[in-house]
Amino acid sequence: MRLRSLFIASVLAAPSFAGTIVLEGHYQGKNLFIQNPFSEAGVGFCVFEVTVNDQIAPDEINSSAFELDLNNFGLKPGDAVVVKVRHKDGCTPVILNPEVLKPKSTFDILNQSIGTDGVYRWTATNETGELPYIVEQKRWNKWVKVGEVMGSGRPGEHTYEFKVTPHQGENTFRVKQVDLTRRARFSQDVKYTDPSVLPVTWGPVKPKDEIVFSASTLYEIYDQYGNIVKRGYASRIDIATLKKDLYYLNYDNKTGETFLKR
Repeated sequence: MRLRSLFIASVLAAPSFAGTIVLEGHYQGKNLFIQNPFSEAGVGFCVFEVTVNDQIAPDEINSSAFELDLNNFGLKPGDAVVVKVRHKDGCTPVILNPEVLKPKSTFDILNQSIGTDGVYRWTATNETGELPYIVEQKRWNKWVKVGEVMGSGRPGEHTYEFKVTPHQGENTFRVKQVDLTRRARFSQDVKYTDPSVLPVTWGPVKPKDEIVFSASTLYEIYDQYGNIVKRGYASRIDIATLKKDLYYLNYDNKTGETFLKR
């Protein structure tokens, strides 16, 4: 009978568990703030435990809002973080600034070059989050995405490589990152010329089913309203499904050439 009483008491003392809010990201040197309502019963607060990478947070959580000090866990900028906020039934805490765990673009380029092998190499430092480096090439009077390489997001120096596809003449490349602010961070431009790349020609002028290039090339086809109807990298373009009309063609380092689809 005494054991039965102890069991009932322990059940009544335990929090009415509803779930866990999980927040994942990387440490950026800032703390989290959590809004903590009263429990459904009106006695005590909603949150009863917070862990960071499975370590129980020592912060005082018995208040309507509290700060989770991530500096208590020996984290370095860029370290992976998993925060679990366990709460009672009938109430929901709110993480007020979850964006502080999102990666930010902070990289600095130490050096970059494109070798005779056509490989774009750059060495970066001061990364604080895993973000892709987007490789862009200046073509047709605009910057065109030609690929991406995932960044390490860790402290220290990291070297990356990307095989470029040059057009005839001088080429211009750069890398960029875009974080949650949606503002892009760019490297300096780097120039490259491959003397073995010959000018690309195409035909016929009035194609019906396909356009044929003298060599594989990046291309874009626009209609008369400025809408892209085809783009890619190939030596032939299937245009059989395009309606009969006038179109604009960008390819290699040429822009704005026209053809009439028969």
